[in-house]
Amino acid sequence: MRTRGSTVRFRLTLLYSALFLVSGAVLLLIVYLLLAGGLPVVRIHGPGFVGDLGTICARRDGVPALGDELAACADQARTLLEAQRAGTLRQFLLQAGAALASMTIVSVGLGWLVAGRVLRPLRVITTAARRISASDLHQRLAMTGKRDELTELGDTFDELLGRLDAAFTAQRQFVANASHELRTPLARQRTVLEVALTDPAATVSGLQVVCRRVLAAGEQQERLIEALLTLARSERGLDRREPVDLRAIVDAVVSARDAAGRDVRVCLGPAIALGDARLVEQLVVNLVDNAIRHNVEGGSVEVRTRAGEGVATLTVANTGTAIPLDQIDQLFEPFTRLAGERTATGDGLGLGLPIVAAVVAAHNGHLDARPRPGGGLNVTVELSHATNS
Repeated sequence: MRTRGSTVRFRLTLLYSALFLVSGAVLLLIVYLLLAGGLPVVRIHGPGFVGDLGTICARRDGVPALGDELAACADQARTLLEAQRAGTLRQFLLQAGAALASMTIVSVGLGWLVAGRVLRPLRVITTAARRISASDLHQRLAMTGKRDELTELGDTFDELLGRLDAAFTAQRQFVANASHELRTPLARQRTVLEVALTDPAATVSGLQVVCRRVLAAGEQQERLIEALLTLARSERGLDRREPVDLRAIVDAVVSARDAAGRDVRVCLGPAIALGDARLVEQLVVNLVDNAIRHNVEGGSVEVRTRAGEGVATLTVANTGTAIPLDQIDQLFEPFTRLAGERTATGDGLGLGLPIVAAVVAAHNGHLDARPRPGGGLNVTVELSHATNS
């Protein structure tokens, strides 16, 4: 439970009042010193004062005071004038102090009102933050008025809501797509098994074919689940980093792949990256498989590795159909192809390039994908370079 003393408004009020009190006390001290210095100092004895003082101290018969009588009168006058000066200063202090105390009390109330007005945008943001949930992230504060730190805070909060809205939307879409992709092979398995069970003339060879089709559907599910786990692990980030021989991984991956009539050219230079070896291997596998799969008959694939200034670079380029530049980003979205089209049932799961992007992001690397003039895609990945030492 929040107490009143813990609120920002209360603390601001105390701050405003304290500043007013200190400033008023300093001003009061300055005025007091100026007033004390401005009042004349009592000087009775001296040239020019004897005649006037003698007249002032005259006896009742009008004879001016002289001698001891004048000295006694001068002492009395000095005492009276000094008392008047001290009384004037004391009266000023009392009245000014009372005025300062009264205005300090007033400043508390004014400070409370001003603090409330200053903090009003914060209350708007707090109320909106409590009201907005994952189901209505489309709401915005849209703060108006003079541009200051609080309106900038409101705009920053709106930008945060926008990013959260996009992230939740992408997550919901990803879950829906993943559910669809998992449901398709399950439905295929169920259909094949039901047909086999209801066939009264089923033979051993026919059942073997059915079992092979069920196994193929199961393998597709396994590949999809592994890809989803790799994607989730990449988006979680790295627990540790170690030197990874990018050239050796690329050489092993390319050697193990069937190019299916594609001309695969490699130019592998030394490249030691710093990161997770298993994730880097998945990155290479997906890039090479994507370049081979999404190609044209008789096309080519080029794979290069090299070490640059502080980075290890991997470049994979292939021939293929022309890709519009404004659709490149869609290739890195899960379960999508060109123009946002869903992946077809086949070898591709629609997770290859999204996994590449997630692995690069987990390594704080740089990913650049550009369409080639004659068709196909050129993908360059830069990861932090690690020395052999």
